Amino acid sequence: MDRNNPRPNDPADYEERVRKTIGNMEAAEEAMKFAEGKELETIKEKNARRLESITSTNNEINNS
Repeated sequence: MDRNNPRPNDPADYEERVRKTIGNMEAAEEAMKFAEGKELETIKEKNARRLESITSTNNEINNS
């Protein structure tokens, strides 16, 4: 039976993840122009989580 072992953290991947997350945030900002109500709130919540992710990833990059 195969065990599902997590991949070790690779600092080289951090910068790529940050770039993708920033791209997603920018796309969401554009989508917010056309969103209303619940959809708008959902986009704002996702972007807040993305910002937290970027901050924590940048901290990991700086500590590597």
